[in-house]
Amino acid sequence: MTPSEAFAHPALFYRTEQEYTQQTVAFLREGLAIGEPAAVAVPGPNLELIKTGLGADAEGITFLDMTDVGRNPGRIIPRVLRGFADRHPHGRVRIIGEPIWAGRSAAEYPACAQHEALINAAFEGRAATILCPYDEGRLDAEVIADARITHPTVISNGREEASDAYDWRAVVARYNEMLVPAADAAVFSFTDPQLPAVRQFAVAHAMRLGLTGQRLGDAELAVAELTTNSVRHGGGQGTLAVWSEAGQFVCEVRDAGRLSDPLAGRRPPDPTQLGGRGLLLVHYVADLVRVHASEDGTVIRFYLGL
Repeated sequence: MTPSEAFAHPALFYRTEQEYTQQTVAFLREGLAIGEPAAVAVPGPNLELIKTGLGADAEGITFLDMTDVGRNPGRIIPRVLRGFADRHPHGRVRIIGEPIWAGRSAAEYPACAQHEALINAAFEGRAATILCPYDEGRLDAEVIADARITHPTVISNGREEASDAYDWRAVVARYNEMLVPAADAAVFSFTDPQLPAVRQFAVAHAMRLGLTGQRLGDAELAVAELTTNSVRHGGGQGTLAVWSEAGQFVCEVRDAGRLSDPLAGRRPPDPTQLGGRGLLLVHYVADLVRVHASEDGTVIRFYLGL
């Protein structure tokens, strides 16, 4: 198998529970028959459909509830997909990943679409098959159209064919949306000497807005990572803004740094490299991370449920 043939990334379009179960179970049993390690990361109800459909064959398969491990779509590649594939480096792996389901918010969807696109870059040349189910009956037509752009092949009505719309880079670029802080956001501009003060500012506002306990600690950690990155890699200064939105604490940091790697924060850094871990850590602690990168600078926004 040549490197270009090594990675397979089909989208599975389904309309009924029966169709979903038949297709996913057949996919997994095909892998089991040839000894491929398998993992399933889908929303809880669908997880149960697959387990029931597999019966005794479910033993040995890794099952994860995507509404938990993939609540922030930005951590699915490093923690779920790479987390499983990297534990099996000497053979082909088979994964079902369903990161987009009815109920994803408008704020979450751009990061979900970019995630699906970036899988192609993160796994290029790797011996893996990642099947991504899409509920045609409940998801918007725009979501289904994006799936055809982010997946080189699509499976519909039991038939697999090449997508005539495949262009994953176009989806990454389209959802690299401008991010504008709320009109009532509290703002703090900082340089190196103000790093302790900007962290205290963010924590104080987070407490006022209702964050407590571990969530408050997560906010403080994320702010520390992002503001330090601004000073070290973003021109020596930055601007932090905080506000609440739809029951969530929202914080963003903008600076003059140029983020050229679309996978930044979505894959584990090489152990020998300096830096590259701060944004990954933010993805791990936040419920959602949105990024806007341009020639003028970078904006990184994270959300934590109150």
